[in-house]
Amino acid sequence: MHIGLVGLGRMGGNMRQRLRERGVEVTGYDRNPEVTDVADVDALIAALPAPRIVWVMVPAGEITDAVVSELGAKLEPGDLVIDGGNSRFTEDERHAAQLAERGVRFVDAGVSGGIWGLENGYGLMVGGEPGDIAELMPVFDALRPEGPREEGFVHAGPVGAGHYVKMVHNGIEYGLMQAYAEGFELLEKKELVHDVAGSFKAWQRGTVIRSWLLDLMVRALDEDDDLSEIEGYVDDSGEGRWTVEEAIANAVPMPVIAASLFARFESRQDDSAAMKAVAALRAQFGGHAVKQA
Repeated sequence: MHIGLVGLGRMGGNMRQRLRERGVEVTGYDRNPEVTDVADVDALIAALPAPRIVWVMVPAGEITDAVVSELGAKLEPGDLVIDGGNSRFTEDERHAAQLAERGVRFVDAGVSGGIWGLENGYGLMVGGEPGDIAELMPVFDALRPEGPREEGFVHAGPVGAGHYVKMVHNGIEYGLMQAYAEGFELLEKKELVHDVAGSFKAWQRGTVIRSWLLDLMVRALDEDDDLSEIEGYVDDSGEGRWTVEEAIANAVPMPVIAASLFARFESRQDDSAAMKAVAALRAQFGGHAVKQA
């Protein structure tokens, strides 16, 4: 199989490498001449066999809109576009309708794994027509983690369902990180506890709160045992807000996720140990920038 990939940043570049290592031919395009395989989108399309498959891996919002519009104007009926960024699910419906006018198919893919996906594989949550998903399974199987398919991949439903599931996934992530972060702050405050980093490390095996996020917290503390080198400023990329908005719209109580979102807002006002921990976790799994103290 041969696909195109638009966007070769932190995740897109690693996805290209993982796909190639598993036998999927990839032609990538990026505005950065140091990483791109071709000069422009026209060259990308010309390099692909029909029906063409183009995976879009760029920031959600205006950039994704621009890329989808350009592809829609240049692809041919029967071609297929996958949006693997963090677009809001309502945008998927609009993009699918826009491309359908040209006879171009559309699939949305929520992708989790951050900068570690190259090594560990990516958790995939996809939405689209069953026939389109079946056609793309060699790509999805190459990207997902080793092991049973159902433990790293789901066809969640029609267009929009993949990004909806990814949105909820990220909302849960907010809550989990906040819980670890608040525990870190309490341990830091108590003079009785002399080894905070060691306490987190002791939870990695056998305890009920062990997880990959805990492992990343330990990694962050190994690098900076009191997180004094970073500020407790934490950005939010949208999915947490959208999850809370959907909770309100569907009358689903989400006190933990809502509180974790509001805590991020608070982090932009005052520095705190808990927000240092959340910032450190985001840097560990996603390579997100942190502010140096």
